[in-house]
Amino acid sequence: MYTQSVYASSPAGLSREEIKQELSRLLDGLELKKVLLLPPDYTRYHSYAGQITVMLWELLKDRCDVDIMPALGTHVPVSEAEWEKMFSPIPYEKMLVHSWRDDVVKIGEVPSAFVKEVSEGLVEDKIDVEVNRRLLDKSYDLILSIGQVVPHEVVGMANRNKNIFVGCGGSSMINSSHMLGAFYGLERVMGKDHTPVRRVFDYAEEHFLKDVPLSYILTVTDAPQGSIRVHGLFIGRERKYFEDAVALAQQKNLNLVDEPFDKVVVLLDEQEFKSTWLGNKSVYRTRMAIKDGGQLIVLAPGVDKFGEDPGIDKLIRKYGYCGRGNVLKLVKENEDLRQNLSAAAHLIHGSSDGRFSITYCTRLLTREEVEGVCFNYIPYDEAAKKYDPAVLKDGFNTLPDGEKIYYISNPALGLWADKSKF
Repeated sequence: MYTQSVYASSPAGLSREEIKQELSRLLDGLELKKVLLLPPDYTRYHSYAGQITVMLWELLKDRCDVDIMPALGTHVPVSEAEWEKMFSPIPYEKMLVHSWRDDVVKIGEVPSAFVKEVSEGLVEDKIDVEVNRRLLDKSYDLILSIGQVVPHEVVGMANRNKNIFVGCGGSSMINSSHMLGAFYGLERVMGKDHTPVRRVFDYAEEHFLKDVPLSYILTVTDAPQGSIRVHGLFIGRERKYFEDAVALAQQKNLNLVDEPFDKVVVLLDEQEFKSTWLGNKSVYRTRMAIKDGGQLIVLAPGVDKFGEDPGIDKLIRKYGYCGRGNVLKLVKENEDLRQNLSAAAHLIHGSSDGRFSITYCTRLLTREEVEGVCFNYIPYDEAAKKYDPAVLKDGFNTLPDGEKIYYISNPALGLWADKSKF
């Protein structure tokens, strides 16, 4: 099978024609009857994975059966409007919906001794390996996992087999991997390869997925002013292609600063971010660039809930983003959190541990709801008058009153960190 690392030769990125040519080479000469595509959902719109999925569908639809199952993880299914924007002209009816609670089968275990080793003794429990049962369907000649390599708070750098074991995984693997990352410390993993969670995923792939006809299509992108640029396309199952993508993403998506910021203002696009589960990328991706005693202002006009999953939403409302130490104590004392460790990990990730303040500015959540989960609150319209997204530019801005802020229009596209912390 064709494998390749392709880099853009200009700042404008790879063209659609160049990308489609590489995908044609991937499929050239393969005898295919049935193919499964695993793109991300709408929350990864800027990955360019939607356009790649459309190209693959156009190349394959007249020569074999094509199924498309977004790698949802715990997220809600892609809506018809989101599908139209991300995957048109593929019919919405082509979508298969992954259910992380019901559609998975256990295929093995990562032994406790290995987990203890990679976590430096912080976690000692074995981890069940679960995947959507369709990945084991032998009628598929080829399974293509498509997604973006970008800094990530749990695994270090997103994608490759994370798309399988979390995006198409089950509750046990999702819970265990998220808590492993939280115990180890997100500031120790973000933007890095070979983290404890990545090593668990690599172990699981090597031991339990060897016979699955799986390959990866990985992108490295950015999106200045909303225009997606693909700086690299990496095709192949060998880990080398992921490592090439990681190296490029560390160049394109890491924003290292000489001194931490006093105040950061982050915009959550209302079409992309509907929950704090997703919107707390504003916290994860900036925390290493904010001074002790600093402020994070999150402009969140579309956020109307806390968890993507109703059960997790209930847990977030119950316990709040109350800090690492408090969450670890709550896990010991409360069975509902012990049964939902990914939610507990998320509560840790979404807190600054009192180091800086976090203020959510919402239209669709009330003051009582926002303050009830341990965030500060400003009504969105009031905040937007002072921090106007239509006026602010990415980077440093000086407001009319003389205040200096650092503005980020999409926290999903990078990681901001003080050089001394990274």
